[in-house]
Amino acid sequence: MNQEDIEVSMNKYCRFFCVCLLAFGQGSIIEVEGQNVTSSALRKLQMAEFAISNLYVDTVNENKLVEEAIIKMLSELDPHSVYANAEEVKKMNEPLTGNFEGIGIQFNMVEDTLFVIQPVSNGPSERVGILAGDRIVSVNDTLIAGVQMSSEEIMSRLRGAKDTKVNLHIVRRGVGELLLFTVNRDKIPIFSLVASYMIQPQIGYIRIEHFGATTADEFKEALANLHKRGMKDLILDLQGNGGGYLNAAIDLADEFLDRKELIVYTEGRTSKRNDFFAGGGGKFRKGRLVILVDEYSASASEIVSGAVQDWDRGVIMGRRSFGKGLVQRPIDLPDGSMIRLTIARYYTPAGRCIQKPYENAEQYRKDIFNRYNNGEMINADSIHFPDSLKHKTKKLERIVYGGGGIMPDCFVSIDTTFYTDYYRKLRDKGIIIKTAVKYIDTNRNELLKRYKKFETFNESFHVDDSSLLAEMRELAKK
Repeated sequence: MNQEDIEVSMNKYCRFFCVCLLAFGQGSIIEVEGQNVTSSALRKLQMAEFAISNLYVDTVNENKLVEEAIIKMLSELDPHSVYANAEEVKKMNEPLTGNFEGIGIQFNMVEDTLFVIQPVSNGPSERVGILAGDRIVSVNDTLIAGVQMSSEEIMSRLRGAKDTKVNLHIVRRGVGELLLFTVNRDKIPIFSLVASYMIQPQIGYIRIEHFGATTADEFKEALANLHKRGMKDLILDLQGNGGGYLNAAIDLADEFLDRKELIVYTEGRTSKRNDFFAGGGGKFRKGRLVILVDEYSASASEIVSGAVQDWDRGVIMGRRSFGKGLVQRPIDLPDGSMIRLTIARYYTPAGRCIQKPYENAEQYRKDIFNRYNNGEMINADSIHFPDSLKHKTKKLERIVYGGGGIMPDCFVSIDTTFYTDYYRKLRDKGIIIKTAVKYIDTNRNELLKRYKKFETFNESFHVDDSSLLAEMRELAKK
């Protein structure tokens, strides 16, 4: 094939390529006025791929080549513009869409055995009688205990299409024989709100793990239940919450702010400014509010905490948040894969961009580690912002800063026991979870009799049993 043949073939290929983009894009392809999809840069890339696939000495995997090219291109932009293959897209979407199909259990792998932490309330496993503390040893006659099977492989065997059946053999403490349960798979909700209870007679606590499609509804339901129990003030825990849907963050902030108060706005090179305001119908606009954040609270968490801080609506407590102020647009590709492309930045009501610098990719990846080494996790005085990043809150005109996360109003240093070598070894070897599992196994009935409600357990239970600590030490020695 000579150069002229390549040119002719490439013209046909380019036309076909453009038709495919238009046919499969389904509205995901960004239209840019005045730009031709067959620009010299794109044509150069197409010719290189065409030449490799048709002329290279050995057989090549075209899909892999294209994937690697996309990944490399996105890596030149920012840390949050990324490519995900079809399987990764599915895993990413599950916690955000709010459900998946399976048997409905929370579990941990204790050594080489699946230990049921809790069946999902009214889920398929609970309906057939599977209990917390059960050990699943086989799935459809395939042994999964004692064979060093990965959690991913076990999950693939437990999950399946709705209304399909799976047979589970279970070992239950106190029962001498193997139990057989047939579970009919179903849609399993994934809750973003993982805890809701009263800490004190008038103070409620809600923890949100991520911002998904059902977050606002879950919050409203939890809030109504706490109000019925006498709640007047609220602690909202967003520690470790890495974000999620922008709309979910806006809906949550709307619960705290008055009508027409700006929640957040987004703006980018090709994206015009878009303002999002509170509607005024929120159910918690008057009570005292504290929001807990840490170095892993990001994106949607920072939208909520930034809006509350800028309007002087509540107190932000903890440590400086992650610092992700970029808006990604998902662009679906024909094979089910996806590009998450940064199209705008978001700004708090006071005009702060929370995004931390990312020009140095290596330093960006090491940021949390560097914060710890620089003493920021221990002492708030170790954090320094330039005056150029100063902003004032909307009502009380307090000084707040942009350009690197939400700085809390009340600083709480990190619990350094989590960073000791001793603790890490206990955690990494599974000693802590093994000790807890064994203790619960032995004392489950007694604990259920003594603590009828979670609040009672949370207030009254203390790890002061010498035998429990001795058990952990024995496990650690092995």
